[in-house]
Amino acid sequence: MIEHIPLLVGAGLLAGAMNAVAGGGSFVTFPALVFAGLPPVIANATSTVALLPGTLASAWAYREGMTDIGGLRLRVLAPVTVVGGLIGALLLLFTPNRIFDAVIPWLLLLATLVFAGGRELVHALSGKVHIGKTPVLIAQFLIAIYGGYFGGAVGLMMMAVWSLFDAADLKSMAPARTLLTSAANTMAVVCFIVAGAVRWQELMTMLPAVVAGGYLGALGARFLPPALIRVAVVILCASVTVYFF
Repeated sequence: MIEHIPLLVGAGLLAGAMNAVAGGGSFVTFPALVFAGLPPVIANATSTVALLPGTLASAWAYREGMTDIGGLRLRVLAPVTVVGGLIGALLLLFTPNRIFDAVIPWLLLLATLVFAGGRELVHALSGKVHIGKTPVLIAQFLIAIYGGYFGGAVGLMMMAVWSLFDAADLKSMAPARTLLTSAANTMAVVCFIVAGAVRWQELMTMLPAVVAGGYLGALGARFLPPALIRVAVVILCASVTVYFF
């Protein structure tokens, strides 16, 4: 454990900064925990717990701007998301490590592709394609399951679906995205803790660094071009994906 402290602290700092400016922190915390010797399922669960305080803080910061998505109220979307997050977390806990080993590169690839082109997809779909409330709720449920199971780029996935229902811009969707991502993650975290799937030594080493990284990332984002940040995140995500393949 001691020899892995620099790795975990460094990963926590970078992940916190990434989540503050663009997302994708799990692409750093998950591999770092695997390299530190944790089984993949336990590493994924511990990573989710480590990153939760940052998403909760963001949701609190957005509290004044919470709005419904078109005609879909958050009080309807939230329980659907919570149940999906719980199912995803349970699926993870019941997935054998050897199977998760085979699945994780494809999940990383999916998340990388969403990070790389998700925003353009949202803009392209917004106002041009329209679906009803029921398909949105079904898609939200499935995305929440993915969020509880792995969760990379889950916020962008939600907004891509919402853009088919409501032509609102990305900025106006951000508060709802943060709240519902936090809802799915919170349910998953509760499930992981109750199941004893969290490695507390590694978690407590990483957690303060994640918080510090989030604060520093928010400060640095004011001075760095958004395009540069995004390119850097996509390159990192792609590199991690290639490594796991």
